Amino acid sequence: MPAASAAVLARSAASAAALAFEVAPRRPLDVRPGRDAAPLAAWLRGHPQVEIICRNRAGAYAEGARAGAPQAMQIADGWHLWRNLAEAVEKTVGAHHGCIRAAFAIPPVPKEPVLGDLVTKEPPTVETAPFVPPDGTLDSLGRPRRLVTRTIERYEAVQQRLTEGKTLAAIRRELRLDHSTVRRFARARSLDELLVKATNRETILDEYKTYLHQRWTAGCHDIPQLHRELREQGFTGDVQCVRRYFRPFKEPHSPRPKQPPVVAPEPRPAPKPRRVVRRIMTNPAHLTETDATELKEIRAACPELDAVARHVRDFADMMRDLRGELLASWMERVLADDLPALHSLVNGLRRDHDAVTAALTTSWSSGQVEGHVTRVKLLKRMGFGRANLDLLRQRVLHSP
Repeated sequence: MPAASAAVLARSAASAAALAFEVAPRRPLDVRPGRDAAPLAAWLRGHPQVEIICRNRAGAYAEGARAGAPQAMQIADGWHLWRNLAEAVEKTVGAHHGCIRAAFAIPPVPKEPVLGDLVTKEPPTVETAPFVPPDGTLDSLGRPRRLVTRTIERYEAVQQRLTEGKTLAAIRRELRLDHSTVRRFARARSLDELLVKATNRETILDEYKTYLHQRWTAGCHDIPQLHRELREQGFTGDVQCVRRYFRPFKEPHSPRPKQPPVVAPEPRPAPKPRRVVRRIMTNPAHLTETDATELKEIRAACPELDAVARHVRDFADMMRDLRGELLASWMERVLADDLPALHSLVNGLRRDHDAVTAALTTSWSSGQVEGHVTRVKLLKRMGFGRANLDLLRQRVLHSP
């Protein structure tokens, strides 16, 4: 049998499963119970001809491969490495999203008026209050959102008990929270890091907000009219979606202005954290001009995110050029900056240093396995509640 690789599978109807995959004919060889080290090690001992094990970075698979096939080269899958880096970047963006909001809250500098503008129109008699986009902490009625309030209360409760010297297990029992939730609140460096996802969720209205802000500032406070204009541009939401967005800023019984006011520079909505992460993780040559300009502005406003963008580009160059010998110097540069999320990533890479270096040096990956993973997930869901691992194994190995 030629060299084989192991990859992680989704949970079956009865338990977790691991898939052994033969490279040359591109077919699964076996499905083993559990995703622990012991089943994988036992299977590998029965197949001493295995030379390459390409896997994700789960510790159980690393341990099982070492115990069952010490002769094989372990290679961390490149897609999973890139995903681990993206998760660390997302945490960093969330922790520093405040400086992004501050940078985008400054209106752009207005253009110098031309000569014709200096001798003509008188200022309008009707002025409107400047429109300030909502920050996501209030609901449509202007009240604090329950999710935000709950997050603040839990964060304060967990941090207070940590100050008192209590363990995570004791805090979990006292607050009746899941252990992973307590750990996330305990590890958060600031409240903004926890609130950033709750207050920056994407909506179907996002791409139309710039137009809405311009029309509102120009004096159009007629919600049905604004909704009709959005519908002409392809908006699929109903009028209530627009009404809820403007409710905190629409004064009751305010008269419709007879003349449009002077259009003042308006605050720009800050990009969502996931959009910032996407721009950082995207090849600069593939960014649009607008995205590249905003990313440059973000990097100028936040030194930490500027450092993150540099590290991401360096890591991408290593992956593309297969320069695994540069990994050690890259990790040293990351540790020299104040980036806790990336420090955690580096600590994990060091524990799996040989497999990560092999991933950045060779062309092996788990790409051939992903199609089978998708197929197995479908088979698993088709038999959910009616099948066990034995039936799933037969279907995986013998179905086309």
